[in-house]
Amino acid sequence: MKTILITGASRGIGAATALLAAERGFAVAVNYNKNREAAEMVVDKIRSGGGQAKAFQADVSKEEDIVRLFEEVDAGFGNLASLVNNAGILEQQCRLEEITWNRLQRIFETNTFGLFICCREAIKRMSLKHGGEGGTIVNVSSTASRSGAPFEYIDYAASKGAIESLTIGLSKELAGEGIRVNGVRPGFIDTDIHASGGEPGRIERIRDTIPLKRGGLANEVAEAVLWLASGQSSYSTGIFIDVTGGR
Repeated sequence: MKTILITGASRGIGAATALLAAERGFAVAVNYNKNREAAEMVVDKIRSGGGQAKAFQADVSKEEDIVRLFEEVDAGFGNLASLVNNAGILEQQCRLEEITWNRLQRIFETNTFGLFICCREAIKRMSLKHGGEGGTIVNVSSTASRSGAPFEYIDYAASKGAIESLTIGLSKELAGEGIRVNGVRPGFIDTDIHASGGEPGRIERIRDTIPLKRGGLANEVAEAVLWLASGQSSYSTGIFIDVTGGR
C-alpha cells in the first residue's frame, strides 16, 4: 500500500484530504502540531472505515521536527508515494505597516520554509535519482497569492506566492526523476482558519462577491488535491487547480 503524508491534517482541508486519501487506498500519515486529540479522531475515522492511518506530531516550522517526521513515517509505513504540504497559518488581519518582524518569521517559517524542507525530505525518498519509485507532491497554496490579500494578510499572501514559485521550479527539476509537483489554490473555504485571522464570519461577509454565492467545503478542496496526488493526473505537473467558487 502506498503512503501519503499530509501536513496539518488534524482539521479543515488537511483532515478532509486525509479521509479521502484513505478512501482512495492510501495509508495515511496524519501530521499535527499541537492538537493530538483532533489528529487521533481523524485516524480513528479512517481505521473504522477499514483504512490504515497513524498520527505523527511535528512542528513544520522547525527543520529538526520535519526530519524526525519523515523518519517516523519511514518506520511506521515506508513506501512514501505522495506528500501534501497543507500546513499553514495566518495571523490577525492588519495592514503592512502594522506587521512585525516576529510575525513575518512565524508566517514564513511555517508556510514557506517548512514546506521547502518537507519537499527536500520527500525528494530523498521518492526520486528515481535517489533510488525511489517516484511520486507526487501537492502544495496547498491560496487564492491570496493572486489577490495579495490587501488590508488583511499581505504576509500570508506573499508566503503563498513563494510556494507557487517553488511549485513551478521544482516541477521542472523533478520531471525527469519520476516526481510530479502541482498545487491547489483554495479560496473562501469554510474552515476555522478565518477565526485565526480575527473574523470567523468572513465567508458570510464576502459571500455575495463569490460567483457561486457560497463558501467552499474542505472536501471540495480535498477532491482536487487527491486528483493531483494520484495517477489520474499523470500528465500534469507544474499546474494549479483553483477551488475558489469562480472568484
